[in-house]
Amino acid sequence: MRYTPTVLVGPSGVGKGTLLAGVRELCPQVWISVSATTRPPRAGEIHGEHYFFLDDEHFDALITHDGFLEWAQYQTSRYGTPRAEVVKHIDAGEAVVMEIETQGALQVMERISPLRTIFVVPPSLDILEQRLQRRGTETPEAIAARLATAKREIQLIDRFDHVLVNDELAQATTELVNLLGLAQS
Repeated sequence: MRYTPTVLVGPSGVGKGTLLAGVRELCPQVWISVSATTRPPRAGEIHGEHYFFLDDEHFDALITHDGFLEWAQYQTSRYGTPRAEVVKHIDAGEAVVMEIETQGALQVMERISPLRTIFVVPPSLDILEQRLQRRGTETPEAIAARLATAKREIQLIDRFDHVLVNDELAQATTELVNLLGLAQS
């Protein structure tokens, strides 16, 4: 069976990573791309597993050599999806999911077809703010900036195929598995 590659997008703190961890547990056949970033790792994040943590020079070299399927500036850091691995898994017919921020998702939508797009939203912006605060990784100013970005991103929601409200985690994970067209193992 050949799967339609999927982009999963949504505001920072909405729970995309947590949802994908649940999907991978239920459906180990899914391949989830690992993004590159210029931001420093958070506590517990592992290079190559959570992100490829790159310095600006390495990131610039990948841009110059068309090494990214997409890349974008988000807040004070850059993020990108390494092209070669994604293309390899798509060409193999695997279930590919790319967790990408909104600017990057719009780029991928122009480059890959067919493509399934899913926009994850919080039940409310107040709950999103609470989730960002619970992380304990950012200043109040950074949280305010992420919330302002989230409001702008949500205005683009009609550009995506599906909207998934991440309210109750188990239910949202099951809904995501169904949207991805994956059979649970």
